[in-house]
Amino acid sequence: MKQITIIDYGSGNVLSAQKSFIKVAKENNIETKVIISNNLFEIKKSTHLVLPGQGSFSTCMNGLKKKPGLIDELYNFAIVRKKPFLGICVGMQMLASDSKENGYHKGLGWIEGTIKPLPNKNLKMPHMGWNIVKPLKESNLISTSMDYYFVHSYYFDCINKENKLAETQYGISFASIVAKENIYGVQFHPEKSSSQGLNLIKNFVS
Repeated sequence: MKQITIIDYGSGNVLSAQKSFIKVAKENNIETKVIISNNLFEIKKSTHLVLPGQGSFSTCMNGLKKKPGLIDELYNFAIVRKKPFLGICVGMQMLASDSKENGYHKGLGWIEGTIKPLPNKNLKMPHMGWNIVKPLKESNLISTSMDYYFVHSYYFDCINKENKLAETQYGISFASIVAKENIYGVQFHPEKSSSQGLNLIKNFVS
């Protein structure tokens, strides 16, 4: 049986994410336990981890740091043991080396890159609503261009272009999905993105 743990660190839409994962498991007959936790033992025995995030980059990083041993356990899960890991919105941005949101802040550094502000270019900020996510290469996560739901003002500027799995246009072309081996990050909210969002969740769980 799979265990999907939604990481609870005080800055993420954990209940919404949990409901979506439970729905996907039920509809596709996947034997899965979906929990919300920051317990290191629960994280260790999980098969999949999900890191949601909303609010500022620094607030989210500080939330992770407040729980003793949490960042080390996440590193052990994703980098050492190479198990499936998904970051959502600011959860995706925290995978970066650093961020320029309200000063300079260090990220987890799992995927090289910097979080930068979306250029204004007379567009409404934050970038909010439905927008096309266009895959740049074949992957098990997403196969065709589809609309997903976004709410953000900052984007992930990847250093290595091979980590850019999909892109979206809003003033500039930015990475809407980043990936490195077993680690994925999505800038949009799959849990708010109708059937295509649930399908992406299914692909991650599978």
